[in-house]
Amino acid sequence: MKHKKVIAGILLITLIPLLSAENTLSARQIVEQAYEVIKLSGIEAVSEMTIIDKKGNKRVREVAQVSKLCDGGNTEKRLIRFLSPADVKGTSLLTFDYEDKPDDIWLFMPALRKTRRIVSSEKSKRFMGSEFSYADMSPPPLDDFKFILLGEENVGEIPCWKIEIVPVTEDIEYENGFSKKISYFGKEDLVIRKSLYYDTDEELEKTLIVKKIQEVDTVNHKYRPVHMVMENIQNGRSSILMIKQIKFNPEVKDEYFSIEYLER
Repeated sequence: MKHKKVIAGILLITLIPLLSAENTLSARQIVEQAYEVIKLSGIEAVSEMTIIDKKGNKRVREVAQVSKLCDGGNTEKRLIRFLSPADVKGTSLLTFDYEDKPDDIWLFMPALRKTRRIVSSEKSKRFMGSEFSYADMSPPPLDDFKFILLGEENVGEIPCWKIEIVPVTEDIEYENGFSKKISYFGKEDLVIRKSLYYDTDEELEKTLIVKKIQEVDTVNHKYRPVHMVMENIQNGRSSILMIKQIKFNPEVKDEYFSIEYLER
């Protein structure tokens, strides 16, 4: 009996640092880890975006995407290209998602044979008529926001950290299009499951629900949401983004991430 108590005591001592780490984890640390868990050295994917208006009418668009980590993992380069229907085919978005400074974003419109840079003041605009904004396409610099841990709450059956995310300045609020965002991160895998977006009048505007995630890099345990629904509470529109195929590929070609390739 004494031997069993000694073993139990050793196990308890071993677990104390883990329990303390979880209890003292700050809101910012949770978000930092959440960003890391979706960082993949390279992917290729084909997605379907469904845009639904307030009357229930649907438009479906097929989208291809490639991305790759560069600069020692500090920059994610991403190319998104619309494959169909004909009216948007060839429209492409090139993003350099930096860890510690504002992103560089270029949009190519084939009908105009013109590439233009998306400036910070446009990031809150709707992306290709969907309820997702340009700002939703990539995680912003952490220093642009303050993070408040509101507690724990389940999303469905998933225990989550509930965190309030608030822009630190009015300019950043304007750029991102929300006065605050409340996000729910799975406690086990730290993948986002839900977000509530509040407009500049602090009224609830949009709700993001992540319906399915996938472990894309099974060695390093990296994940991506593969089925997301963004619903605009105020205008009755919604958008569904569903990844139909996704492939982990660290050897994605560098040539994809250039203005020259964007305009092909």
